[in-house]
Amino acid sequence: MGTAGVSAAGGGSQGEGAEGPEGSSAQGPDSGELRRTLGFRDLVVYGLLFIAPMAPVGVFGTLDARSHGAVALVYVVATVAMAFTAVSYAQMVRVAPRAGSVYTYARKGLSDSAGFIAGWMMMLDYLLIPAVAYLFSGIAMEALVPGVDRWVWTLIAVVVTTLLNLWGVRAAARVGFAVLAMEIVVLVVFVVSAVVVLARDGAQRDWWSPFTGDGNFSLAAVLGAVSVAVLSYLGFDAIVSFAEEVTGGSRKVARAVLFCLVLAGVLFIVQTYLAALLQPVSSAELAADPAKQGAAFYGAVDASVGTWLHDLIALSKAIGAAFAALAGQAAAGRLLFAMARDRRLPRGLARTGGGVPRVALLLAAVVTLVAAVWAARRDDGLDHLVSVVDIGALTAFVLLHASVVGWFVVQRGGGRTGRIAWGRHLVVPLVGAAILIAVMARAAGSAQVVGAVWLAVGLAVLGVRTVRAARG
Repeated sequence: MGTAGVSAAGGGSQGEGAEGPEGSSAQGPDSGELRRTLGFRDLVVYGLLFIAPMAPVGVFGTLDARSHGAVALVYVVATVAMAFTAVSYAQMVRVAPRAGSVYTYARKGLSDSAGFIAGWMMMLDYLLIPAVAYLFSGIAMEALVPGVDRWVWTLIAVVVTTLLNLWGVRAAARVGFAVLAMEIVVLVVFVVSAVVVLARDGAQRDWWSPFTGDGNFSLAAVLGAVSVAVLSYLGFDAIVSFAEEVTGGSRKVARAVLFCLVLAGVLFIVQTYLAALLQPVSSAELAADPAKQGAAFYGAVDASVGTWLHDLIALSKAIGAAFAALAGQAAAGRLLFAMARDRRLPRGLARTGGGVPRVALLLAAVVTLVAAVWAARRDDGLDHLVSVVDIGALTAFVLLHASVVGWFVVQRGGGRTGRIAWGRHLVVPLVGAAILIAVMARAAGSAQVVGAVWLAVGLAVLGVRTVRAARG
């Protein structure tokens, strides 16, 4: 099915702004079209699965150390920063309701070349985020079953979730809903338990310290931590990758993007605030001993509430992270599918089976499997993966904001189609891009280097393709 004007070839932008009728029939197993089966709840499930309601658990210690204890403030700033990006997504999904996310929007609002670079940078994000999530799952399961190495659990998680994705987006959403419900229940148990302990025994730190820090407050330190905290949000944007598989139009996608971001922000701020108050170790001690950072959240829970909640959260994290990877793998497959359909990647990746981009999904699964298992077999593997994931997404988000200005201000503002809403179409994207650039400037040097190298490779590939097209 899919939007009107989207063909198996998909080489041009014809009909990108139009939407086909709901429930249109499938064209065949290898038609290059995706099947419209998702509703608003399914989109929210995918978004929250990818984000994961308890995403801060794995990075809490790192953020606490980097921000000098102002870990809840980090998530306030990160939520605001991502809100600008969410608004820009909501604008562009109405203009180009197709698979491909930022790749599609940059092509529409800027140029084909900008679209390729946006897709190339987002590919770094979409292919590695599932690897990080699979590794989180393996680490959590190893904590529960120490006799089995984490890479084995990582491999099992990849195989199970890949099979679900190949089964179909609707089936995966149904299973994902049950997993999401489990995660939310565990989060509620944590919140209630933390409130009871705080009311009974008091806080380990000052009540305002999660917003002001437990040492010397530093705005630069908070911004540096935001560059890591952004990892917790990456996933709400993946919702737009399913734009061709939604019944009811692009407005439903836009609402789901905004809803997921706001809900995730509230959940992250609440749980990090409570965890910081329960944390018996100061942020300075965590900064001095990086080995303690990974288990800082679990340590706070274990010391204040008990081992039973520690184990419950670990189990929830293991299952939830695997299904966060499922949603990420699905989004990665659709990005590869969209770029291949537009002849920016090998055409074989645009093949579908039963309305599922199976070839693209399998390639995404292989890449994430290799990265996740490699990292799982190294003591510093998680650090290597996390350090490079954000930079690709943040660069693509900057191009997203530029696409909003390009389409609504430069193209539509030129008198072709309609009126400019200066707030949404100029102020929001400019402020959003400025925030993202500031966050990237505070990112780790290794991440900046990897991002620059990946961008250089993408520019080289684009240059070769442009020369071949000119000769051909």
